Amino acid sequence: MSFKYLPNMEQLDHTMLNQFLEEVARVDFDKFTAVDVREALKKDYLELTPQDFAALLSPVAADFLEEMAQKAQIETRKRFGNTVCLYTPLYIANYCANNCIYCGYNCKNKIHRGSLSYEEIEEELKSISATGLQEILLLTGEHRVKSSVEFIAEACRIARKYFTTVGIEVYPMNSDEYRVLHEAGADFVSVYQETYNTEKYDEVHLSGPKKVYPYRFYAQERALMGGMRGVGFGALLGLDDFRKDAFATGLHAYMVQKKYPHAEVSFSCPRLRPIVNDDTINPKDVHERQLLQIMCAYRLFMPFAGINISTRECARFRNNAINICATKISAGVKTSVGGHGEEEKGDAQFIISDERSVDEILEKIQSLGLQSAMTDYLYV
Repeated sequence: MSFKYLPNMEQLDHTMLNQFLEEVARVDFDKFTAVDVREALKKDYLELTPQDFAALLSPVAADFLEEMAQKAQIETRKRFGNTVCLYTPLYIANYCANNCIYCGYNCKNKIHRGSLSYEEIEEELKSISATGLQEILLLTGEHRVKSSVEFIAEACRIARKYFTTVGIEVYPMNSDEYRVLHEAGADFVSVYQETYNTEKYDEVHLSGPKKVYPYRFYAQERALMGGMRGVGFGALLGLDDFRKDAFATGLHAYMVQKKYPHAEVSFSCPRLRPIVNDDTINPKDVHERQLLQIMCAYRLFMPFAGINISTRECARFRNNAINICATKISAGVKTSVGGHGEEEKGDAQFIISDERSVDEILEKIQSLGLQSAMTDYLYV
């Protein structure tokens, strides 16, 4: 793991990171028994420890998936009612300075690169807004020059004209830069660590700013320091041992929540997907039952956290997930730059599985006896 920060990278005290790595290293999933899982399922969330969370992620807990799902559904209804929020991502650029072997945006990949002009961003946002959606997630590749802080900030300002909630999924920034984006209209920040295994992290991130593990690890904290009200966590499941990465993701969010109790915390649960120029990339050993086990474990460990389910997953699985534990679902998704307009200006980051429109998602939510919501936040 590289601890060598690049110039101008804000450095925070490493106490949390050191404690985090020690806790992750102590977990041995093969040592958990059915008794451990039953004990964890009996507990209220205030009593659950990180070790209980690990028990719920263990191989033996797979035999308790039905019980976990039933309890997760009860906790979801208790905290979120029967409401499911909708959003869609808008990719405004796909330039990237990182060489990550699993990603379609890899700087070495020969793909069509591009970015939207401010006028094109506004046209895309108008088009998306016309579907009734009120939450947007703005995404770029990780390139500080091609996608500058000011470029992203202006996109946020434009987005605020059409949407009540604006999220960003871009490269990690310093706290003062996050404050610029927050003042421009951004509400929350999502950052994937990809894998929390420090050795694997070095292996799959060959070069670029992303190679600095601790700078990425502290991105959510810097975002909260910059005024963001919410932060999202996630690992790219299947890149390494999915149980360890799921545990690490939950523990990371748990530690940040304890330090910043006012923060709105959410999880994303992406599995590897085929990318441009490589359709052989798939999640190793992470099947749908394992993915559902992870999502249910997140819900039981942190019942107030949002859980997003993306179009990486098929329609059938996403329907089941929102009926059990997921609280937010994407709809009408295009992962190419300019995909919502008449002309694509850049290739997609990955190939999606669920291509349903906003109306089709709304219809399915209603048929499940659930209530759709276009935003989960109101400004007064």
